[in-house]
Amino acid sequence: MGRQLGYATVAILRAVRDGYGYGTDIMDRTGLPSGTVYPTLSRMDERGYLRSRWEKRETADAERRPRRRYYRLTTSGEQALNEAVRQLASLAQEMSRAADAAPEAI
Repeated sequence: MGRQLGYATVAILRAVRDGYGYGTDIMDRTGLPSGTVYPTLSRMDERGYLRSRWEKRETADAERRPRRRYYRLTTSGEQALNEAVRQLASLAQEMSRAADAAPEAI
């Protein structure tokens, strides 16, 4: 992969993988603010980790709300997410071993 993903990116990619497909839905799932979610979605779309599409205007109009932009995870995004989760699990194991090996505080 070459690129390490931060917490927010991993959380957003996981939310999209789990079926949360548009910004507000992703914010609700992750607890992240719009100022984090929307720029991250845009970057992930540009990098090819996500693909987006706008819903039909008729759908939004029928529900009396703005159109939603829906995101889906690409194969590249799934691979990046899996690698990031693997790295985080490895880091957690290393930290656990280090904590177990640390002498007791006096």
